[in-house]
Amino acid sequence: MVTFMREMLEKKLARFEFLEHQMTDPDITADASRIAAIAREHGTLAKLATKYRAFKRLNAEIEDVKQLESSSDPEERELGEVELVELKQRREVIWTDLLDMTIGGEDAGRGRCVMEIRAGTGGDEAALFARDLYEMYTKYAETQRWKTGILNANPTELGGFKEIILGFEGEFVFRQLQYESGGHRVQRVPETEAKGRIHTSAATVAVLPEPEDVEIDLKPDDYRKDIFHASGPGGQHVNKTASAIRLTHYDTGIVVSMQDEKSQHKNLAKAIRVLKSRLYDLFQRREHEKRANERKNLVGSGDRSQRIRTYNFPENRLTDHRINLTLYKLDQILAGNLDPVIGALIDHDRRELRNSMGSLD
Repeated sequence: MVTFMREMLEKKLARFEFLEHQMTDPDITADASRIAAIAREHGTLAKLATKYRAFKRLNAEIEDVKQLESSSDPEERELGEVELVELKQRREVIWTDLLDMTIGGEDAGRGRCVMEIRAGTGGDEAALFARDLYEMYTKYAETQRWKTGILNANPTELGGFKEIILGFEGEFVFRQLQYESGGHRVQRVPETEAKGRIHTSAATVAVLPEPEDVEIDLKPDDYRKDIFHASGPGGQHVNKTASAIRLTHYDTGIVVSMQDEKSQHKNLAKAIRVLKSRLYDLFQRREHEKRANERKNLVGSGDRSQRIRTYNFPENRLTDHRINLTLYKLDQILAGNLDPVIGALIDHDRRELRNSMGSLD
């Protein structure tokens, strides 16, 4: 596991240094949008990269001091032993910081992500539950001072959502929201239920790290663009002009549709944003499968087929099945107080990661 961590950190540092070089290239600095994307990614990586540089410097110092251990001079040997203890202590502190900064995977530091919420089994009740999840996440985002925007929504006549896609932006936004990927189940008495019977319905959540433009090279030739009329709940047309966009990526078959905006141009921009996130997520998941055994115990894997959580309204209970967490304050959590849940998941990942690391020496 130490080897995996070092490989990931080396990759991040190499990317950081590559971006540093690009930021001094006159051809790139002349392109305002490109340099802005590069600077944003560079800023996201800066804290981790500089910390890892310090870690590598300490490692080099430790190797130098180790040479004193074989010295024929007793004073040099004693000096080396004392200095070695101090250097290793400093290295351990930095290594702990690096672990904390990488909890949740190599995309933990991402400042932007896309969340897709879809109603599952349960008909209208599932769509209303999808709306409840949307409101919970947007309220939580407010407490974190993140920027939130609706990229696309497919509402129902009763006020629910068959699907809603959100964009989030803020510090460590992906690290915290990635734990929401998976199946969410609700148990409650629907408003339309006359006999007071508890119904069970479900929704799925997918949280995708949003790559910078310079990370995913997406050209118009890579996808087919279809233009059509937008429609509202029940299928009625809400837009007489053909402004809705559907993109189909040729290589992967990924399809993205956007109709939330009246402007074709705005829908296209949003569709490209979501398509890039889905492509990045697909590429990352393929890469992660190669080292699945190294991450199998961590809860942040984001398996969307897995039922991760149950929301029981009659008992005011939330249960996260991944870490056997049960809290009897569902009303507070739905009001946006997700910190006790996400904090517990991050703490679990932290313990599992540290237990799997072993010694640095």
